[in-house]
Amino acid sequence: MRVPALVRLYARLAGVVAPLAYRRITPRLRQQGIDPKRFPERMGHATAPRPDGRLLWFHAASVGESLSILRLIQHMGDEDPALSFLITSGTATSAQLLARRLPPRCQHQFAPLDSRSAIRRFLTHWRPDAAVFVESELWPNMLRETRRTGAPLALLNARISDRSARQWKRFGRTARYLLSLFTMIHTQDARTTQHLHDLGLDQAVTGRNLKSASGPLPYDADMLGTLTQTLASRPHWVASSTHPGEEQIILDAHETLLAKYPDLLLILVPRHPERGDEVQRLIDARNQTQARRSTGGSLGPGVQVYLADTLGETGLWYALSSVVCLGGSFTPVGGHNPYEPAYAGAAVLHGPLYTNFSGAYAEFNAFGGAVEVANGQALADEVDRLLSHPDQLRDLCTRSSRFAEAQEDMLDTLSDTLSRALGLR
Repeated sequence: MRVPALVRLYARLAGVVAPLAYRRITPRLRQQGIDPKRFPERMGHATAPRPDGRLLWFHAASVGESLSILRLIQHMGDEDPALSFLITSGTATSAQLLARRLPPRCQHQFAPLDSRSAIRRFLTHWRPDAAVFVESELWPNMLRETRRTGAPLALLNARISDRSARQWKRFGRTARYLLSLFTMIHTQDARTTQHLHDLGLDQAVTGRNLKSASGPLPYDADMLGTLTQTLASRPHWVASSTHPGEEQIILDAHETLLAKYPDLLLILVPRHPERGDEVQRLIDARNQTQARRSTGGSLGPGVQVYLADTLGETGLWYALSSVVCLGGSFTPVGGHNPYEPAYAGAAVLHGPLYTNFSGAYAEFNAFGGAVEVANGQALADEVDRLLSHPDQLRDLCTRSSRFAEAQEDMLDTLSDTLSRALGLR
């Protein structure tokens, strides 16, 4: 297929914009604690040697996408000990979290900006045998230059909203060209598959959401033991991955619950820990006593809200509590990954706005391990029900665990399909 004019124009503009973007990005990386020696990775300069043998490159946008592929990489690595892996992403947070969780024979680099010169430097050094792009992280020059090396490409966990699909269809020729570069397209829902088929892309096949096989989040076992002992006689619940506008709903529900359970503890986990000061002010405004994880606050008996504003400890809070309210679902964010608390065996409460995980919640609800609540009062009522009826809470937790267990067979199927599509077996 002839390269569309829009793609050619983009390639020229990207070469001009990339140096300017680099100058804007580096101060932010410095503020976020990234070693300056790694800054040049954003211009395609490698800061680690390429391993010998075959190399499979995974590219993801940010934290959620990066973490979703770790178990798949682990599984593929176990099946083929001669295969090595490279993960690229664009955010400091993803780099910091991945540094603690990389599987064997896997390393991380910051993704090069999407100029042809940066991409070519990156590809010349790493020489990937195949490349996998996760969800919607599609950069035209990155796709074109990688495919030009002869490396086959796969797109995993693709999801296109109805609104995005309308935009894609306005530029149908460009969309078809870029997506036709993929040998394999794995979508996370039938709606996305249909949108891609409408564009003429027959290689799109519906599969399960990749995040369903992510497994339980890691946590410090010693810390869990200490906190479990500390809270042995106290009722507690977790509100996780909250966004602006949601903390007010959660705190109002908690205030209602405190009238019946004076010693109840809320562990509040904002989606972005850097919002800690903002969330602290919201707690103070309600005169609820609090302690803050990032400043060393402890779970004393008088603490009503524990602000867990640290990075990489969400798995600890899921393992600690049987009741988890998952944010991103009371404001139009689109929801967050319900598989993570399910793998921890927690009963999951959520709001009505979860379009990004509509398929996952439909299946979760079929198992009976998740409960949708419309607002703060409904949330308070549901937490009250579970706290006052331990047998119902245990049943909900059992159903949640069964939902998570049902996802485990996905890794075998996806690993085999991906390996065959990319010529790795």
